[in-house]
Amino acid sequence: MGVRYTLVEQNTTDLPVVAASTYNRGFNIPGGAVDEIIIRFQCTLNAAGNIAADFSNMINSLRLILNGETVFDFQAGYTDNANDAPGIAGYLMNSMGRGRSVEVNSGTATRTAFLRVPVGRNLAAGISRMEYTLSYAALTGAGGAPTANSIEWWVRYNPAMQNTTTVGAATTFNYSATTQLVSVKVPQNVPGTLAGILIQNDRANDTDITDVRIVSQSDFSLDVAYWRALNGDLYNGIEFMDPATADGLEFAQSVAGVIFLPLFNLSLADDLRLQVTAASARTLSVTPVIVAPISGKPQPAQVQTLAVPTNVSTSILDDSKAEV
Repeated sequence: MGVRYTLVEQNTTDLPVVAASTYNRGFNIPGGAVDEIIIRFQCTLNAAGNIAADFSNMINSLRLILNGETVFDFQAGYTDNANDAPGIAGYLMNSMGRGRSVEVNSGTATRTAFLRVPVGRNLAAGISRMEYTLSYAALTGAGGAPTANSIEWWVRYNPAMQNTTTVGAATTFNYSATTQLVSVKVPQNVPGTLAGILIQNDRANDTDITDVRIVSQSDFSLDVAYWRALNGDLYNGIEFMDPATADGLEFAQSVAGVIFLPLFNLSLADDLRLQVTAASARTLSVTPVIVAPISGKPQPAQVQTLAVPTNVSTSILDDSKAEV
């Protein structure tokens, strides 16, 4: 069997409101080769200024748990509903493969956004369970909460998926205006290798952290611009939706205070050690992206003649300029 899309949950409540909000929900899903979880957000703003930014700027945290296993655990270093720039959640998603975070540029107060979360899990036949925690930043403006809300959760089944993907809990570190060693803890119960890490500052400031060295992969520190040249960001590699600009997505070279570092499937034999140089005293967080090989199990159905191999490691490598 090939790719199959299944709608597993839909409601009208789990969208942003005026105040910061958090939603917890669980639902059953059919077993099978779960390639990715697709979330579709839809709402109509009562005041267009309520979200004057790419929708992913609103996502403060997102945690997905499949059958008791945490497969995705994201916490934003900062959120801002008026950030005329890429959102951190969207940047992380698209660093794992272009098009994982996109939004319709409608030129109106109606907003439609998508997140495609890579999972890569073979779930046993029968009924499985997914739990999620989703939190949003607060809105601004006098228009009140959005209306015509709808959030949909879809599962894409794909027996040609090539690896599992786990976004683990972040390691936080209080840094100072010096060069310091940061030891990043990685989940001990998750097999695989490190495809990359997301480093976040706690504010939209690009001058706090100046240099980062992966101790096991470099003899020297590389400044943030150097890393953005290596991971593909400087090649206008970041796309986002600007509500103030009609017709399509905008391009950017950076997300302030945030950088994704490709690690080319670094071994998990030990903690990841970073050497971080900073010009001020703040708090950073490091979120690991872990991948492992997998074989999908087809389900009986109409036969698809073209396989769709998905591989987050390859997607990260494609965006990096290391293979040019």
